[in-house]
Amino acid sequence: MPKIAFVGAGRMASAIVDGLLSKNICAPTELSCVDGGDGTARALAARTGIKEAPDLATLLTAAETIVLACKPQQLAGLDPRLADLAAGKLVLSILAGKRLARLAEVFPRARNIIRSMPNTPGQIGAGISAWCARQPLSPTDRGAVDDILGALGKVVALDEPDLDAVTGLSGSGPAYVFEFAAGLRDAGEAAGLPRAIAWQLALETILGSARLMARTGTEPETLRDQVTSPNGTTFAGLQRMAARDFRGLLKETVIAATERSKELSKDG
Repeated sequence: MPKIAFVGAGRMASAIVDGLLSKNICAPTELSCVDGGDGTARALAARTGIKEAPDLATLLTAAETIVLACKPQQLAGLDPRLADLAAGKLVLSILAGKRLARLAEVFPRARNIIRSMPNTPGQIGAGISAWCARQPLSPTDRGAVDDILGALGKVVALDEPDLDAVTGLSGSGPAYVFEFAAGLRDAGEAAGLPRAIAWQLALETILGSARLMARTGTEPETLRDQVTSPNGTTFAGLQRMAARDFRGLLKETVIAATERSKELSKDG
């Protein structure tokens, strides 16, 4: 019988299912899902072999853990039977901006509630997720959290007040990287390169630089200095970035996203 039930079957739910199956943490028969009528559960079940449940009662009766993976705005409209159906179960939410206190209103009798913030690279198992728990986790439940979120990539436990900053940095961060990549591509094109070549060079430069940082564990400033010769080409580019306060802009970007997360969480 299914042990993990997914309420919602979109991209992140699909990524978790793929990770759990590829790592042999679960068999398809141990996973089930339901959607809000958009057909994603049927597609996920057909692709992976997990069960599509006909309704919430069927979905949750045999489940030990519930992964809340619908859209954040759908939380208020979920079936009110969830309060009873989730009694005694572990609930793990990946809904952005939904605080533990709000989740506890929907799942008042859950065994425990986890609020998490994954990011989109989790779709290929290369993400990082931060999480917090309403109450201290038992070893078994901690293992379940590590398995489920670990299916998306790396995992870090934090206090709930830190999750707004996590949202501003790693939650929104992929968009900043994508924007940087697009800007680097456009800059290469402006410098005279064909657009396709500029994109290839920008993409591989970002990928290679990230791998170098990860593999060596070297501070980024040290690696930057290794590329930079006095009064050389890299120095000239870095001077322009410093003149425009590139780091200051990034700081403002993350803080703006963090503050917006706080605002949205107040409503959640």
